[in-house]
Amino acid sequence: MKISGSPFRPLNLWQFLLANVVLSLIILVVFFNGVYNSPLSFLLGFLWSFSICITQWAGPALIIYALDKRLSWMDKPVTRTFTQFILMLLWSVTAFAAVQLLMMYLINGLPPSAAWQYATQSMIYAFLIALFISLVFTSIGFFKAWRQSVLSEAAIKAEMMSYKYESLRNQINPHFLFNSFNVLSDLVYEDQEQAVLFIRQMSDLFRYVLDSRDKELVSLSEELEFMKSYAFLLKTRFGDKLNLKIDLKPDINTYIVPMTLQLLVENAVKHNEVSDKFPLSISIGQNNEYIEVENAVKPRPAGNDSKKTGLKNIAQQFAFFTDKEIEIKETVAHFLVRVPIIMMESSLQIEPTQRR
Repeated sequence: MKISGSPFRPLNLWQFLLANVVLSLIILVVFFNGVYNSPLSFLLGFLWSFSICITQWAGPALIIYALDKRLSWMDKPVTRTFTQFILMLLWSVTAFAAVQLLMMYLINGLPPSAAWQYATQSMIYAFLIALFISLVFTSIGFFKAWRQSVLSEAAIKAEMMSYKYESLRNQINPHFLFNSFNVLSDLVYEDQEQAVLFIRQMSDLFRYVLDSRDKELVSLSEELEFMKSYAFLLKTRFGDKLNLKIDLKPDINTYIVPMTLQLLVENAVKHNEVSDKFPLSISIGQNNEYIEVENAVKPRPAGNDSKKTGLKNIAQQFAFFTDKEIEIKETVAHFLVRVPIIMMESSLQIEPTQRR
């Protein structure tokens, strides 16, 4: 059994009891008089102080445990601070008074009506102890939550940097460069004007890749311009073997994770056959608040061992900015990916939201 409601590290049952025994002995020595007259007096005094300790420790731990499930430090820090502080204060004062009345009745034989006068004399000490306990537990809880928030933010930034690195590596890879330069070398001899246009489009594509690596989001219009350059390179390479249709009308306040559409199209080309016999059709359109990328399915005869890590990376990246999830629908004939459009005012600073 573990006592994990405390803001301190989790304690097992024996550690919890031992800590209360030590604290009880300290309270016994400092506040109790005449406990050394006899072994019985010492034992009764110890039970009294132990009852005070265990109620003052276990109560706040249970309060924290209950509040952690219902009232997050991250979502409502001010409400959580005052709620925890008041509940602990009320518990500590009430528990102290209850222990005093009970022990006076059990040990001294005083009924609650008679014992109340003695209990109220020490109530000021109970209030000060309760105030101290509430402040300590609440302060520790607040700073633990603040530290967790800092660590979570750092983890989010690390994940985003990892995604950006992975995206950049996927776009500028040896296969992509090899295929592009192969196409370019053929064009130089066959159609120099087309070769110049190919170089310009390729330059625009790589400029976008480099510029967007420091951005969490880009406007949908920027992504669309990038896709036009990418589509030009693909069409030049595959010709009529590839049918890529883009039907998007981006709004000024619509955003998307950089290179999302490019990665989805690249996956379709990479995992499906693109040939004269089996031309590949890919469509990019908008359906309400989602962009849909759909392609015909004709798996390559060999080498198709996809683990869908690219889709997982995209889903993870979108999770930083929206609660809407990426949807994947796969049939024998078609593969459809729906990615949410992120709506925000163009004047707002783009920052990732913290997910629970």
